[in-house]
Amino acid sequence: MSGYFEVGVYHVKSECNIGTLWRTAYQLGAAGIFTIGKRYRQQVSDTLKVMRNIPLRHYADWDEFSAARPIGTLLIGVEMGGVALSGFEHPRQAIYLLGAEDHGIPGEILARCNAVVSLEAMVQPSYNVAVAGSIVLYHRCFLTD
Repeated sequence: MSGYFEVGVYHVKSECNIGTLWRTAYQLGAAGIFTIGKRYRQQVSDTLKVMRNIPLRHYADWDEFSAARPIGTLLIGVEMGGVALSGFEHPRQAIYLLGAEDHGIPGEILARCNAVVSLEAMVQPSYNVAVAGSIVLYHRCFLTD
């Protein structure tokens, strides 16, 4: 699928997850990644130096993120209880938002999303945040028309 997309995490806890998600975003053609409410010290797991190719932006809070959000993009939350990813039709212009490893996306933020998707699982639908983001981006790029 062509179009514009980014991925980010609300109150991410682990710097390793940001590095993993950043690398996946780069490999799959994302315009960038972001965090809202940075809780980690520094990103240390970027072995491909993807910072030279796509940006990582930090927003202090929801208001700062909202003010910078590209016009025309739909906000897609990735959280348990949403529409199954396998049947989801990705918008052409999208920003995917994942929640923190320990708390997910708060209800007041989910309410501001244009859609919420969840990942199916054989055992329990709770994935590592970097893995969840990677699955969603892969689905967008290769498993949809």
